[in-house]
Amino acid sequence: METPRRPESWVEISESVSRLCSFDAGGGGGVSVKLIQDNRMAHDKLVDSFLNKFFPSGYPYSVNEGYLTYTKFRALQHFSSAMLHVLSTQSLLFAAGLRPTPAQATAVSWILKDGMQHAGKLICSGMGARMDSEPKSWRIFADVLYDFGTALDFISPLCPQLFLEVAGLGNFAKGMAVVAARATRLPIYSSFAKEGNLSDLFAKGEAISTLFNVMGIGAGIGLSSTVCSTTQGKSGKVSSPAELRYREDLLFPNRLIEEAGSVKVGQPFRRVLSPRLVEELRSTFPNEKFLLTQKSDKAYMVLEQSATGEDALRGWLVAAFASEMERSGAGPRDTVLNDAYQKMESVFPMFVSEVKSRGWYTGQFLDGNHSRIAYAKSE
Repeated sequence: METPRRPESWVEISESVSRLCSFDAGGGGGVSVKLIQDNRMAHDKLVDSFLNKFFPSGYPYSVNEGYLTYTKFRALQHFSSAMLHVLSTQSLLFAAGLRPTPAQATAVSWILKDGMQHAGKLICSGMGARMDSEPKSWRIFADVLYDFGTALDFISPLCPQLFLEVAGLGNFAKGMAVVAARATRLPIYSSFAKEGNLSDLFAKGEAISTLFNVMGIGAGIGLSSTVCSTTQGKSGKVSSPAELRYREDLLFPNRLIEEAGSVKVGQPFRRVLSPRLVEELRSTFPNEKFLLTQKSDKAYMVLEQSATGEDALRGWLVAAFASEMERSGAGPRDTVLNDAYQKMESVFPMFVSEVKSRGWYTGQFLDGNHSRIAYAKSE
């Protein structure tokens, strides 16, 4: 009787998908797969791709009841925790105030992130037997405890004098939460594994965690630059440097502030001003060490080489007044700039006096490596 030969290739058909399969040359046992036909709708392709990426093979038949509900809540928890982590990081920087020296930064980092978090891990590790008996309760407790620790980071600017204590307690809570979450992961996933696919469940769980962590980070960045953005300048009062350090936008330091005229400082002279416009602006702002022009929704300020902080303040006030007048429909831009300049002249002496009394130094304007101008002397 003739021995059956091994097939060189075959076609696998699954629903609306046909694939040509063949053994690799050389007899190594590998199989190559080529897609022949795929009649699925685009929506079905996207859904199948998502399921293959983030759910175990054979889902929903390869898992026990309740897996989808558990995954939904876990995704929501990762999303909210990642979002809160962004906000709490910004709050910790606010509470810390000025940038510390490298030695101080190392000490503070060890105490808060390493020391206190490791202490929380050690204490929680002694409760492993309890976690075996009540894994679901401890998993929920871990989520609540982690968000509690993050919330402490978030509110730390409200009590800067207790910054080390509050932030340290937050890291202590998060250390306990990490141990509880990891210790309960195995028994929970084991209850869902229906076909001995525990590793697949683990892998897909990590994929979902990563996806929603990234989404949460994006949402946190959006919140930190909108809901949690600065409200300075809206009250009519001048804040001190110590007060403003808790409201400074550290994530987006170059974000334009509409209430302050949306001013961009230090742009190259040749890019924002034409020769004709220079003459007009020098007549609009006589004897000033700044030139200010408006394009669309932004104002561009060019400073002379010898301009001080007071010169920059004068230009900023003009831009802020002009922006306010334009929003109220005060007239053409040339008229608005003139009116804004006159208004600045009337309020500047009192304003700069208040600024100095609150602890600000106006003798210099540190604008990094931005461009300034120096006019050539005419012969």
